[in-house]
Amino acid sequence: MRVSNVTVRKRLAIFLLIGLTVFTIIVIRLGIVQFYLGEKLTGLAEDSWSRNITFEPMRGQILDRNGVPLATNISAPTVYVIPRQVVNPAETAEQLASVLDMDKEKAYKLITKHTSSERIPEGRKISHEKAKEVKALGLKGVYIAEDSKRYYPLGEYLSHVLGFTGADNQGLMGIELSYDKELSGEKGYVKLYTDAKGKKLENMADDFSAPVNGDNLKLTIDSRIQTIIERELDLAEATYNPDGIIAIAMNPNNGEILAMSSRPTFDPANFQNVKSEVYNRNLPVWSSYEPGSTFKIITLAAALEEGKVDLEKDSFYDPGYIEVAGTKLHCWKRGGHGEQTFMEVVQNSCNPGFVELGMRLGKDKLFQYISDFGFGTKTGIDLQGEGTGILFDIDKVGPLEQATTAFGQGVSVTPIQQVAAVAAAVNGGTLYTPYIAKEMVDSQTGETIMRKSPQVKRKVISEETSAKIRGALETVVAKGSGTGAYVDSYRVGGKTGTAQKAENGRYLENNYIVSFIGFAPADHPEIVVYVAVDNPKGTIQFGGVVAAPIVGNIMEDALRTMDVKPRDTQIEKKTKWDDPVMVELPDVVGLTAKELQTQLIGKVNLDISGDGTMVVKQSPEAGVKVKEGSTIRIYLGESSE
Repeated sequence: MRVSNVTVRKRLAIFLLIGLTVFTIIVIRLGIVQFYLGEKLTGLAEDSWSRNITFEPMRGQILDRNGVPLATNISAPTVYVIPRQVVNPAETAEQLASVLDMDKEKAYKLITKHTSSERIPEGRKISHEKAKEVKALGLKGVYIAEDSKRYYPLGEYLSHVLGFTGADNQGLMGIELSYDKELSGEKGYVKLYTDAKGKKLENMADDFSAPVNGDNLKLTIDSRIQTIIERELDLAEATYNPDGIIAIAMNPNNGEILAMSSRPTFDPANFQNVKSEVYNRNLPVWSSYEPGSTFKIITLAAALEEGKVDLEKDSFYDPGYIEVAGTKLHCWKRGGHGEQTFMEVVQNSCNPGFVELGMRLGKDKLFQYISDFGFGTKTGIDLQGEGTGILFDIDKVGPLEQATTAFGQGVSVTPIQQVAAVAAAVNGGTLYTPYIAKEMVDSQTGETIMRKSPQVKRKVISEETSAKIRGALETVVAKGSGTGAYVDSYRVGGKTGTAQKAENGRYLENNYIVSFIGFAPADHPEIVVYVAVDNPKGTIQFGGVVAAPIVGNIMEDALRTMDVKPRDTQIEKKTKWDDPVMVELPDVVGLTAKELQTQLIGKVNLDISGDGTMVVKQSPEAGVKVKEGSTIRIYLGESSE
């Protein structure tokens, strides 16, 4: 049967259309592959040929407010193996195991794994000497990658605040954890190209992507004040063998933490060598206990603000106890203090007197101020593991609970809560959120990329009330229970605390947490210092006996370190028979060495340096009072006239 020309032409047209369609699809597909998928496919191909060796970034440094390094890094190379490039696995394993002090069979299993690359655990963060030994073996498929490990140059110093890092330089505790993301940086790598057998392709250049180092973190900590506190805590630990010690120093005018420490402590580089409860608990923010008499500052502030007491004019008779709801609440002084003004109630830390102030306030007002001062909630400090403390449920507070709360018994608070609250009481009445991270700095450019500013929570009391509190607490140090914190030439205010420890709902016998919280200068506070000593041994367990002198020593050195000028006038200290004799230093600058001896001989010891014949400088300066027998530095030179 003959096919017509029309039919032939139709069939040809159909075949042509099909051909054109197939050709168009091929062209479009090639275009997609070429222009859209090309880079992706090339990348996949390169990935199948490549082997990556990771380069860890340098973790950002942690510095104090003045740029002193507190946490840095040291170089620590790491050994990698690309299994497919290993020529003789058995021999390679034997030689690696010998240098790295590892099991030979373990080494063999690692270098024969079906992976693109393998990091040798025993070869992580090794010394440069050990890395040179590995490199000298000349083993095919074995590489040395640059790595680093965290280094804490000051050892146990500030350990609970800094925290520590893990094997991969990740933050695990403290500031290292809180700011881990910012400190970590980004990994870099070297990409090696190999054929299907794992052999390096010599005609393809290695790709290198540099790691991006982490940002540096500057803290509010002043290492000079931190050093003073560490010294005093070491001395207290050696003297009293306590169960624990806590210390915090804060700027009351903005919430910056200047120093923080506790005992027992640990070395962040060897945290595995101590019990987990030691490094897991930053006691200044975690621990919670009855505050004792330091809490009376809050009752005093509330009573003054509400106009419930005139410290000079109002009086109170203390027979040694006060009866509330059929229960006698005793004063620490057997027999009581007798008739006294409320200023003397504060100076004597008289429990019955503060119960009276609590009763004048009433339950609702007392607990309102306790809440306003920040108790019962976290302060919000930028450290892990902060506690909240425990307060009475106000609906269940009766006369007895109200009374004991007024003098700091039956409630539980944290040290950082107390510091923040007392700072508010003496700074003019403003409650700040305490903080410890000051600013973040780009490690490459030095540019500040984050800066914290003080955060005001609320106004708690008036400037006038705050001034009255400062005045009252200054008399506590000069004339009352806190004389151990008295510092000649500096006006210091503060309050003692002695709290019996409780366990399983019962108070322990002869087991107290003794504390002192102080501030200076009393007319314009620049620092608040809190110290608590848990169960000091071999001494009378009173805050005024144990903790107040520690705070006094910290204050004296810290104020001079901060360049706070001595005050011309201060309340004279009420002397005791065992108080040291104080000597007011005369001005000896300009005197000859012979004249110098007649001025100071027999009163103080002289540490003389210099080759001149005339005194050109003295330290401390004239007018400062020092203990008789103290050492004074004298510098000799020649007169400039």
